[in-house]
Amino acid sequence: MTNKTKLSITQWKEKLDPEQFRIAREDGTERAFTGKYYDHKEIGSYLCICCGAALFNSQHKYDSGSGWPSFWTPITENAVISHEDKSLGMKRVEVRCAQCDAHLGHVFEDGPPPTGLRYCINSAVLQFKN
Repeated sequence: MTNKTKLSITQWKEKLDPEQFRIAREDGTERAFTGKYYDHKEIGSYLCICCGAALFNSQHKYDSGSGWPSFWTPITENAVISHEDKSLGMKRVEVRCAQCDAHLGHVFEDGPPPTGLRYCINSAVLQFKN
């Protein structure tokens, strides 16, 4: 991985719209079934809205019924980083962009084979590229 993308809060606010900033830089989430990619079926890659890093491939996307885009694996093993999240009084695993540390969503252990994982990602932090 090359040098991490680091911007000031002011620079992120200039680059992102308010919803993108709230989710990516303030660890927010979008309401289920409202994001533009939860039912998206085109073939291509999903990139980080903050830095443009490739995060997920459409071949790994599936309909989890959760209302958020769900993937069973990232595009590469180094594309995302994860850590324990104890906010909201529960134990979850948060997923972030490895390049710029943007909050993407969470990963759960109730996904399909071959990984058994469900990367539940906010549409607002993704951009799609064919």
